[in-house]
Amino acid sequence: MAEARLSLRVDLGARRLGPGKVQLLEAIARDGSISAAARSLGMSYRRAWELVEDLNTTFGAPVAATATGGSKGGGARLTELGEAVVAQFRALEAAAAAAAAPHLAALLARLPAAAEED
Repeated sequence: MAEARLSLRVDLGARRLGPGKVQLLEAIARDGSISAAARSLGMSYRRAWELVEDLNTTFGAPVAATATGGSKGGGARLTELGEAVVAQFRALEAAAAAAAAPHLAALLARLPAAAEED
């Protein structure tokens, strides 16, 4: 049976916030480093770092605090801002999904039977 889902991207001026950047922040919080988060998401460290820097620029402050390596190793954690960005995006995503549910169901109901099996 076919499934419909909503994918949310938020335009914030000239910048965007979407599920990929939020997943990266969640992975940083879970894994404790940007490199481990990048590995868990199958992206390069450079790409992950670029996304974090883009978020820092977008919000005008760091979304993740990093510590350089050493005897205890480096790492990263979300700042209060980073945690707020994740929480607000997920809340917006849930509200949008709830509002869209009847409309998505109506669209699914209009699909031909063959399309419902894909």
